[in-house]
Amino acid sequence: MMSKEELIHNIEVARERLNTSIDHEDGEVIYLRSVELDKLIEQYIEAGY
Repeated sequence: MMSKEELIHNIEVARERLNTSIDHEDGEVIYLRSVELDKLIEQYIEAGY
């Protein structure tokens, strides 16, 4: 399991990648990045942070 700080960092990076994708990528890439971010957020919630 990742530390809280590492998980927060990964969430922020994934969020930024998603935001960039919205401006420059097609729907499939946006969807995949959104799913990636959702999974990280889910890990954060499950960890009870």
